Amino acid sequence: MDIEKLKNVLWQGQSLWITTPLITLAVILIRFTGLLQSWEWGVFDQYMRWRPLEQSDNRIVIVGIDEQDLENLQQANISDQVLAELLNKLKSRQPRAIGLDIYRNLPSPPGTPALEQVYKTTPNLIGIQKVVGESHERVKPPPILEEKGQVGANDLLVDADNKVRRGLFYINPTEETIIYSFSLYLALLYLDQEGISATDDFQIGKAKFQAFESNDGGYVRADSGGYQILINYLGRPGHFDVVSMTDILEDKVPQEWGRDRIILVGYIGESFKDSFMTPYSSDLLSLPEPMSGVEIHGHIISQILQAATNNRPLFQSWSEWEEWLWILMWSTVGATLTWKLQSYNLLPIQRIIFILIATGILFAITYLAFLYGWWLPVVPSFLALTGSTAAITAYFAHTAGEIRKIFGRYINDEVVSTILESPEGLKLGGERKKITIFTSDLRGFTATSERLPPEEVVKILNFYLECMADEITKYQGTIDEFMGDGILVLFGAPTARKDDAARAVACAIAMQLAMVKVNAQMKEWKLPPLEMGIGINTGVVVVGNIGSEKRTKYGVVGNQVNLTYRIESYTTGGEIIISEATYQEVKSIVLVDDVMKVTPKGVKGATNVYKIAGIESDHNLFLPKIEEKLCHLSESVVIEYVVVDGKDVGNTFVKGTVIKLSNRDAEICLVEHIQEPPSRLSNIKINLCHPQAEGENEDIYAKVLDKECQSGHFYIRFTAKPPAVVKRFNNLMKNSQDHQSPL
Repeated sequence: MDIEKLKNVLWQGQSLWITTPLITLAVILIRFTGLLQSWEWGVFDQYMRWRPLEQSDNRIVIVGIDEQDLENLQQANISDQVLAELLNKLKSRQPRAIGLDIYRNLPSPPGTPALEQVYKTTPNLIGIQKVVGESHERVKPPPILEEKGQVGANDLLVDADNKVRRGLFYINPTEETIIYSFSLYLALLYLDQEGISATDDFQIGKAKFQAFESNDGGYVRADSGGYQILINYLGRPGHFDVVSMTDILEDKVPQEWGRDRIILVGYIGESFKDSFMTPYSSDLLSLPEPMSGVEIHGHIISQILQAATNNRPLFQSWSEWEEWLWILMWSTVGATLTWKLQSYNLLPIQRIIFILIATGILFAITYLAFLYGWWLPVVPSFLALTGSTAAITAYFAHTAGEIRKIFGRYINDEVVSTILESPEGLKLGGERKKITIFTSDLRGFTATSERLPPEEVVKILNFYLECMADEITKYQGTIDEFMGDGILVLFGAPTARKDDAARAVACAIAMQLAMVKVNAQMKEWKLPPLEMGIGINTGVVVVGNIGSEKRTKYGVVGNQVNLTYRIESYTTGGEIIISEATYQEVKSIVLVDDVMKVTPKGVKGATNVYKIAGIESDHNLFLPKIEEKLCHLSESVVIEYVVVDGKDVGNTFVKGTVIKLSNRDAEICLVEHIQEPPSRLSNIKINLCHPQAEGENEDIYAKVLDKECQSGHFYIRFTAKPPAVVKRFNNLMKNSQDHQSPL
């Protein structure tokens, strides 16, 4: 790729290179504030609940104490004597370790000597103390067990949403003091008999336990004091083998129960307030289910044992810069995918499906990583994906809006929508449709514009076309093309409606009425007034995108278009003429001023066309009646004329005399009566034979009227008169017997 191509690619994709890092930075900043922390915890919990069920760890069993046990003992609390009896029975089962998850820091006779004896003679018994919290919240361990070093901290770390996701290896309340956790102490006792011990950096067997950092996983500036790990729970509450204290005291449990295992003793009843929420506690379809503290310790112990012996995955996360790159990648995926999908002109639902697939891939990858112990950013990545998608979509929407604004100056909004929103909108080709075609043209404007500076001509056209476009838009017409002072409008494309023909006629009348505003401005500019003719036809054409891959326009093709132009050519200033086909569509609501039989070029035989005077029904619009009174001239004006066929001026000049005249019309008598008058509705160019002043030798243009008169005579309507001719004609009418007010 050469430099120019590279520059072009970078320029075209500038929104990608700008959007992607900006969205990534925004997501990272939002994440840093902690606003996403609870959402990331929620995804972590959900992934944990979705995991396949794991087998129970039979190396750990629990003696659960509940309300029924105390009722059986008929005691409000467990006495030292009962506790001593329970521990002795457990001790006789030869477990590897006994964990007493019950606070017992003060003597409570009777029975204290028996309990103290158990403490002294059970080297694998581990008691608890509460280390974390204010001084009044801490609980000291049993003195004898403390002296023997058989005490662990049973503190649990509760997150802001009241769930336990982290466990402790040790706590260092002072710089010189380290207190192992209850769970770690018991796990190491068990592993010691397997010949496995812990190194100073907590390499235990096959596993290296990394200390939790304050920003690991979805956490933001969490308290990482002591040596913490993320708890990899085995499952929901009830995952371990639990027997009641009563069953142990009454010897209802098999003698082999507990041998070579870790036996945990703790409260499991709700009234003991020793239960906590975990990732398994929340579920959309069930009530929150807490887990007892002793069972949570069982999960932590099992995690240590399984990681050390079976290499069960431990939770870990990437460094911050690696997570940033991961978020950046998903921001890039969202932006690039949206950009590419836009270029394929897919339907919105198709684009949404692709984005949903990308989102599904994100969740699938992070879930699979979770199964192997990796906690990757899910919510920030999802926000980066959707954020960049929304940003690029907004960019395209803004661009489309700008395109819509620009192209709306040239073509109808419906066409712009078809091009921008439809997957077929940009394809070349068309479809056959029955539509109403509307064309208008200013009479004699070409001759007028030749006498004006180009800037003046453009100013006139812009004002005129703006006024006309407002009316066309009001009646939901599609402006297909501006051709100088001509306008081609479609009714029924791209969207067909039942009243297309009626709206076309109503629009034509509204445009003729709007010429009052145009001519008021022309008068202010000290310019001659303008007149417009409109032709309307209904028929089947091919409509769509026409052109090549390099240049395309939305337009129509067909002989009905040509017929519309022919019909428009029959009009004079201020007239609206419609075809027979259009008339059949609107005959019940239009008022017709005249019916003319014409033979347009390219049409076999004669056909009727209709001069419109107004339209009733909902539109209720009418053209003003203009009565032209011709006055007899006291001084004849000799002229010569030639027929204009389209854009071609003939070369056969015929002489005549203007005998009657008005501001708009004239009656001409042929000098040689053997000659035939020009055909009705034809255009002619006239010149004065005896100009008396400068400018009177300029061309005059007129249309022959479809009006009965005596032989050798014909009527015309002027379409363009030079200012000098206007002045002379006004003087002639002033001097005539039938005086009329000048222009």
